[in-house]
Amino acid sequence: MTAYVEAVSGLRPRMRRAIIMVQDLVMVLVAVALSLILSQSRLSFDAFSSGGLGCWAVIVLAAHLLFRSSGLYSTVWRFASTPDFFNILKGCGSLTVVLYLASIAYRSFFQPVSGLNERQFMVFFLVSFTIISAPRLYYRFLRDGASWRILRRTAADASIKQALFVGRLSEADVIVRFTRTAVPAEYAIAGIMATEGYAPLGTQIQGVPVLAVRPRLAEVMEEYAKGTESLDLLIFGKGVEAEIEDYAELVRIARHSGIAVVQFSGLSELGQGGKLVLDAVEMETIMRRSAVATDIGRIGAFVGGKRVLVTGGAGSIGRVLVKRTLELGAEAVLVADNSEFGIFQLNQLIAQRDSNRLTSRIVDVTDRPHMMRLVTEFKPAIIFHAAALKHVPLLEENWEAAIETNVFGTLVCAEVAAACGVPQFLLISSDKAVDPTSVLGVTKRAAEQIVSSLHETHAAPSPLPVAVANGYDAGGLGTKFIAVRFGNVFGSNGSVATIFQAQIEAGGPVTITDPGMTRYFMTMAEAVDLVIMSAADAEPRQGRDDYAIYMLDMGEPVPILEVAETMIRMAGKSPYTDIAIRFIGIRPGEKLHEALHGENEEVVKLDTAKIFGLRTDVVEWRRIEAALPALVAAVRECDKAAALAVLAGLQHQTDDDTAGIYEETLPKRALQAG
Repeated sequence: MTAYVEAVSGLRPRMRRAIIMVQDLVMVLVAVALSLILSQSRLSFDAFSSGGLGCWAVIVLAAHLLFRSSGLYSTVWRFASTPDFFNILKGCGSLTVVLYLASIAYRSFFQPVSGLNERQFMVFFLVSFTIISAPRLYYRFLRDGASWRILRRTAADASIKQALFVGRLSEADVIVRFTRTAVPAEYAIAGIMATEGYAPLGTQIQGVPVLAVRPRLAEVMEEYAKGTESLDLLIFGKGVEAEIEDYAELVRIARHSGIAVVQFSGLSELGQGGKLVLDAVEMETIMRRSAVATDIGRIGAFVGGKRVLVTGGAGSIGRVLVKRTLELGAEAVLVADNSEFGIFQLNQLIAQRDSNRLTSRIVDVTDRPHMMRLVTEFKPAIIFHAAALKHVPLLEENWEAAIETNVFGTLVCAEVAAACGVPQFLLISSDKAVDPTSVLGVTKRAAEQIVSSLHETHAAPSPLPVAVANGYDAGGLGTKFIAVRFGNVFGSNGSVATIFQAQIEAGGPVTITDPGMTRYFMTMAEAVDLVIMSAADAEPRQGRDDYAIYMLDMGEPVPILEVAETMIRMAGKSPYTDIAIRFIGIRPGEKLHEALHGENEEVVKLDTAKIFGLRTDVVEWRRIEAALPALVAAVRECDKAAALAVLAGLQHQTDDDTAGIYEETLPKRALQAG
């Protein structure tokens, strides 16, 4: 019987309904035979004669029409309840009355039928109702079993969240065991939706039934969401987003029904007890790419026991970098940021056990004396330079601030690192630096060139006297300078995900610059781990295999329109119907499509997964030094064209190649300054 239920469950809804109809008609015929047998009736005609077969056909036709009209096939079996069984009662009662009246009419106009009276029809009604109801009850028992408690939760366990689990059976076993022994009890797993297609329906894990298997997860989830108001939680297992195709749809169905969605990431010990670690499912986990298996051992060995300075550590990427380095066992972490509120928020996010290893300083990264004092006193082994301004249209107007922070800020921090002999300096770069068409792109490209040039200059052992005076090893290598280039990060401040979310919560419209626009996307956790991995990879490299710029593998670019539509559906709304989408045109400085490397850059595949080395043009340090006075003068005189001309001149290795994006509008003196 269980195998039959599984087979029927796997069919399309129309096919499944047709089989159920046929099954009911067979049950009616069985009920006729049983009623005659139970009442010990002997009919005066042969049941298999032409007249008998015609009688069977009339019964089947009448049963089908009456069952359909009574609403018997508008019911989802899993949620068959009192009103639904009333439909069965109504259908069977109507059929009994119709057959009884038909028998009276036949006897009146044709000939009497012996062995047929009211007793047989009463037995027929009871038998037909019983055997038509029974399969529905049995089906629900197999599919729900212990999860019926979802539908009849009492006030006594109102504080316990009723949950469905979506994941592997082995993981479900762990979670069910844990939730039953946890004190105080917070969650009760009422049903399991298995990602393994071979898991049989009705199987129980610690008494909790398997309700669904692939590929019917979304269909079953929708039935549950509609069938109960007492379901609180949908828990995904580890890595489920990369295993099943319906991940986004399951999230949408749950959120549309007011069911919270979380993802199981492990167990944590709290004193003598324990707790499920459940992470909120955000947009970044919905736009799925091939998952990156982080080499925790390698990045832990690289960061563990070291002192780490994170500039811009109160920003979105910097904040995650700070938390990750603390988790990986850094001896101490210093945050340098100019946002008082950002630092306050960061301190609230850091666990109490890690707070004694975290120090924060409110400082502008362009303040050379202050940065020199911080680095001299803290003596970091690694500087992650994440401080930057990054909003493309905003920086077109505020270009002076972009140059101050992105160019001079990088220059100050890098030179301080070199002067103090910090072993490693890493710049967080951007795909906007490739063939730049914006102020952000030009300033990020200039920052990359500063780091690349210092990479070449300081590759040989040459610690400065100030480094020796501050306790750094005089026999060691000079500072290792690298930049890591990648695209958009979900959840970062000002990213499309945060903008779209705010617009959806406000009821729309969601604004998109162009329907054809695409971007590379990466999760925050993924980006941070790969940044650290890039630093670990760069540490031992020398010679031709020593890369100044690393590029992260971002997968395929994602249409921005697809991101917007997915986020709207996740919010339980319909794109274009509930939430409007409006196209506003490309803004100043924006590209329709981004690239992660230029045509003149060679991409080198490394042994480390998802990380590439880039061989690119490097501007000599003397040229950078020569260009700086002209850049300072242009900023002081508020001459945007001249400033951008200087930066355009630093995009290429040769002095003659100064064809920047603003060349046609630049004064001659500005071009010469490059």
